[in-house]
Amino acid sequence: MTPVESAIHAFVEAQAEAETRFLAEIVKVPSDNPPGDCDPAAAAVARLLEGLGFTVERHKVPDDLVKANGMISATNLIVRRRFGQGGPTIALNAHGDVVPPGTGWTHDPYGAEIADGWMIGRGAAVSKSDIATYAFAMLALEKSGAALNGAVELHITYDEEAGGEIGPRYLLEQGLSRPDLAIGAGFSYAVVNAHNGCLHLEVEVLGRSAHAARPSTGVDALEAANAILGALYGWRGGLEARASAVPGIGSPQMTVGLISGGINTNVVPDRVVFRLDRRMVPEENPAAVEAELRAVIARAAALHPDAKVAVRRILLAEPLTPTPAGAKLTETLCRHASRVMGEPVAASGVPLYTDARHYAQAGVPIVLYGAGPHTIEEANAHRADERLPLADLYKATEVIALTLAELMGA
Repeated sequence: MTPVESAIHAFVEAQAEAETRFLAEIVKVPSDNPPGDCDPAAAAVARLLEGLGFTVERHKVPDDLVKANGMISATNLIVRRRFGQGGPTIALNAHGDVVPPGTGWTHDPYGAEIADGWMIGRGAAVSKSDIATYAFAMLALEKSGAALNGAVELHITYDEEAGGEIGPRYLLEQGLSRPDLAIGAGFSYAVVNAHNGCLHLEVEVLGRSAHAARPSTGVDALEAANAILGALYGWRGGLEARASAVPGIGSPQMTVGLISGGINTNVVPDRVVFRLDRRMVPEENPAAVEAELRAVIARAAALHPDAKVAVRRILLAEPLTPTPAGAKLTETLCRHASRVMGEPVAASGVPLYTDARHYAQAGVPIVLYGAGPHTIEEANAHRADERLPLADLYKATEVIALTLAELMGA
């Protein structure tokens, strides 16, 4: 190892218990989204960061914007560290909001219990772990003694589960940060340089209620909705043939995840609403994807002309695609991760969408790398007993610190 590499390794190793306690305290504070009342969690993280010696900027999002995004409260945090003169500004983004625990847990979702070297708790892997990863990587840089030129910013946001509009996008559009490069939360055994996009559509079908004894006097919204759903599910089978050329992405997907409607068992339903999720591979054009879906819905709706059908876009998340500007960042992360993790770590895509797209849309090259096992299934991400191998937390911290040091001239 070089002196800088040795210093970073020694610091991370010496701070392992402190980093574990730091992460545990974050996991213990609920930040479920929905409902998205995340100010208490942000306040707790800010206090913990200040306890490490950081100066923390608190950027509270205006209430009207928060409510418009379906949340109750959100405060974004920024920590900035300058090293030397000039050089790149590198942003590190991790989100502190999490999906609700759900059922099936065998441990306290907010207990941050450690069993067989794994921390168990909601957010332990996605992505509260990388708040710790990035914070301790920044500390390791300071203690390394390396001659560096550049700046590192830690962006902690609280709306990833709601789309990221008032987190990363807000920070960038408001001019609160202007980074040259960015790294977003990820897992330890792959550097993610591409991911799917996502389109959410809401379909509202309006009919006319009637007594179940005389259904012909009404317009059955559920019958019309059933025709539309049948058409969508039939059309979905063709998506398998559109597989992405990017490793790890797979084919586009379509899921109907929410449905509601009806008045009572003995009443012809006058309104049915459902929402669908269409995952887009990097090669797809979002406008064309939406137009195709709307056409499928319109053709099926035409079979029931007495019903009125309205389609509303809820979310459009652009895919993340590999860029030449992000190639050096990707190569540097892969090289350091391969050595530290003890196995080849390569660039790949993932079939989900993340806050990384907001940095990419702002012209900031970004890839994803952080603490976590080989797969989201192994981490129980978004499932009961979410967990993180603590050894990967420490190794990912070392990888991030080494990558930052190299990018800033060490």
